Amino acid sequence: MQTISERILSLKTQKNAVILAHYYVPDEVQAVADFVGDSFYLARVARQTKADVVVFCGVHFMGESAKILNPAKKVLLPDPSADCPMAHMATAEQIAKLRRETDDLAVVCYVNSTAALKALADVCVTSSNAVKIVGALPQKNILFIPDRNLGAFVAAALPEKKFYFSGGYCPVHAFLPAADVAAAKALHPAALVLTHPECEKEVRELSDFLGSTAEIISFAGQSEATEFIVCTEPGVLFELKKRYPQKTFFAAGMVCPDMKKITLEKVLRCLEEGAGEVEISEEEGARARVPLARMLELG
Repeated sequence: MQTISERILSLKTQKNAVILAHYYVPDEVQAVADFVGDSFYLARVARQTKADVVVFCGVHFMGESAKILNPAKKVLLPDPSADCPMAHMATAEQIAKLRRETDDLAVVCYVNSTAALKALADVCVTSSNAVKIVGALPQKNILFIPDRNLGAFVAAALPEKKFYFSGGYCPVHAFLPAADVAAAKALHPAALVLTHPECEKEVRELSDFLGSTAEIISFAGQSEATEFIVCTEPGVLFELKKRYPQKTFFAAGMVCPDMKKITLEKVLRCLEEGAGEVEISEEEGARARVPLARMLELG
């Protein structure tokens, strides 16, 4: 009798499907995926895939992005209720008001956002390319939505621009207490602190390296250090331990409950029944595709 993983791999071949998984989903789901990565990498893969079906193991905005970039393909989410609270933390009214009041303005939308917000933006960014893309924009004034912490990180790198924020945040990263990081540093004095810029300023200031999930993985491999405190969702430790088994990683304790909703059983149901299909209107998809495509070009 086949295991769930074996059944998934068999059905994937039968249906010409590709399985994409974010670093934050459970280890066993990452293990059956064809591609594992952060939002930027997976967005590129989704755009380039020749598969007929895309199974996106992540939260809802990720499946939306894959559908926007691949309108003719079937995109399936193992659990459509897996959402990102931050993805909703800006409003059309905020954007329209600042556009009316501010000349020379670019609306920059973090990819961790709904399709509706992307459709109102000039360009999308991820944590790995935000500084590069915003720095290349001709506009002096930047409305960065929805994450205030990633926005502040970008603003610090680009003092020549003026930033406005919608006030959003990632509950998983933003609620990590700086005291917990300081305690971990005291417990593991030889460890370097690697932090995602969605964390609050107090945590970022305690860090040895700030970067996206993919950049954290890359830094850990290139560093001569052998111990690291990782301040992002602990699902990334699966990849870190696989790539660098000779090194030691300590999780800062944050867990995204929505990412952990993705299970092998739900992935199997997607493939068996076509469950969890992402649907976006043609009009909204067309408008959201413009800033996403610009991100892929500039990033």
